[in-house]
Amino acid sequence: MLTTLILYLILGAAAGLTAGLFGIGGGLLIVPVLIIVFELQGVPETVLTHAAVATSLATIVVTSISSVLAHHKRGAVLWQTFKPLSIGIVFGAFLGVKTAGLLPGAQLQIIFGLFAFAVALQMAFSFKPSADAELPAKPKLIFSGGVIGWGSAIFGIGGGTLTVPFLTWKKVQMQQAVATAAACGLPIALVGASTNIYQGWEHVDMPQWSLGYIYLPAFAGIVITSTPFAKVGAKLAHSLPADKLKKVFAIFLLIVAFRLLYSNLI
Repeated sequence: MLTTLILYLILGAAAGLTAGLFGIGGGLLIVPVLIIVFELQGVPETVLTHAAVATSLATIVVTSISSVLAHHKRGAVLWQTFKPLSIGIVFGAFLGVKTAGLLPGAQLQIIFGLFAFAVALQMAFSFKPSADAELPAKPKLIFSGGVIGWGSAIFGIGGGTLTVPFLTWKKVQMQQAVATAAACGLPIALVGASTNIYQGWEHVDMPQWSLGYIYLPAFAGIVITSTPFAKVGAKLAHSLPADKLKKVFAIFLLIVAFRLLYSNLI
């Protein structure tokens, strides 16, 4: 148990560093590593992947609060844009958890593997969409928030991976895009985590010390170290070669994608 807890602390530190360095949610690191750790712990396949996604979303509730406060102090959050996006996010995140609940764990891992593969290619080659027109009207922002919330809840991420490209595509400055995406991560995580608690409530296959699909020891270990290490990562981002580090992380994501796809398709 102690060894496993130490592993969760290390995972939290790595997730925090990743989030701080690259401005992407730690869920991209947390979910695949938790899948592997839960397998080693003997968590049944019926709940293994759903528990990894749910636990990741629960950690984002805590880490996103400090991130939002920091960005708000700098005046970087576009709250008028956040409001309509968050309306869609709430409904989208709820539907995302419901969608994930309908999928067997193996299919969920395949979907995550394909997503990790796509993100790895984007990071390795710096693919960026051509700038589009200004931000759309509120109805379209609500719809966009729904899509972001739906996808983020399925993958167990905070939304930055999807929200930042959308906002920069709509000609929002990068600093404001990252800050607003951080704010969007909170409703995604809150709705995603609470719905996963309800979905997995007293599930017979979940291990002891679980709250619905959230495995509390993993949640605690990750939260303890992820927030302080996110601050370290943000500082290192100004002194380390970000482009080279992105390519290294892209290789890691490719390995993750290959592992998930290979184990479930072959």
